[in-house]
Amino acid sequence: MFDSTTTLEDVLYPPIDPYESGRLEVTSLHTIAWEKSGNPDGIPVIVIHGGPGGGGQPAYRQYFDPSAYNIIQFDQRGCGASTPHAELQDNTTQALVDDIETLRTAFGIERWHVFGGSWGSTLSLVYAQTYPNRAISLILRGIFMCRKSELHWFYQDGASHIFPDAFEPYREHIPIDEQSDLIKAYYHRLTSNDIEVRRAAAQQWTRWEMATSRLFPDPSYLEKAEDLDFAVAFARIECHYFTNAIFLDEAHILNNVESIQHIPAVIVQGRYDVVCPTRSAWELHKALPNSRLTIVPDSGHSMGEVSIARELVAATNALR
Repeated sequence: MFDSTTTLEDVLYPPIDPYESGRLEVTSLHTIAWEKSGNPDGIPVIVIHGGPGGGGQPAYRQYFDPSAYNIIQFDQRGCGASTPHAELQDNTTQALVDDIETLRTAFGIERWHVFGGSWGSTLSLVYAQTYPNRAISLILRGIFMCRKSELHWFYQDGASHIFPDAFEPYREHIPIDEQSDLIKAYYHRLTSNDIEVRRAAAQQWTRWEMATSRLFPDPSYLEKAEDLDFAVAFARIECHYFTNAIFLDEAHILNNVESIQHIPAVIVQGRYDVVCPTRSAWELHKALPNSRLTIVPDSGHSMGEVSIARELVAATNALR
């Protein structure tokens, strides 16, 4: 439960630096950045960031006991330190799944734990379904399966009823005659040849998501929209994936759960997550008898919320 005296620093492990980092050319166009931290001989875990287009974060290392885990992060195609920046060509879900498997092979890892939240939960699930013998377990947060209903809820009509003040600038950035399909309208602008048009759309798109990610809005999240390098990659790549239905059939994840029934899964879900509402976590849990669902009663979407972080750290500690 919510305890105003507990801080994120109380819950997480102390900050650490990577012991190794590098870049891996995965195609003639794309090179992905990666890092390893913690114990080189520890339990391998791949951390899959959100977005798509969010990039890895130093804070993600702090969800794991550094003496026990070999913590591996990478920036997905087009974002973070991966190049080319904000590139949409050859940027698909299956390509990212292949990149994860390429990293595993390159590092000589037989099997690893898979940790991901939001879009990271999507990609974790698709990776595990594609390579079901490579995931020891799944630790998932803020479940997102990218179904039409989920996209409509957040980007068109649903979350707008809870955050009308934050939604209005996002909606009004688009002319009224295009507002019936906001994802499509933003896609046109985020792929414009005019850099200022791209930047303006990216800021509004990112502000909307950051304003709604926590139960109690955090000014530091809103500042991410002012970082144009982050915002352009985040918004462009997200919109690219959503316009293309993440390059998978509708309900792909739920339709393929039989392939991952044997994999233990921990699902951590904020009760008041309006970005990825609890219904998706509930439906996934019901489809995976080998899963354990914790609905956190005082949190929204962000893994940076204290109660969400506490549950994630408890999950990684239990796997030691």
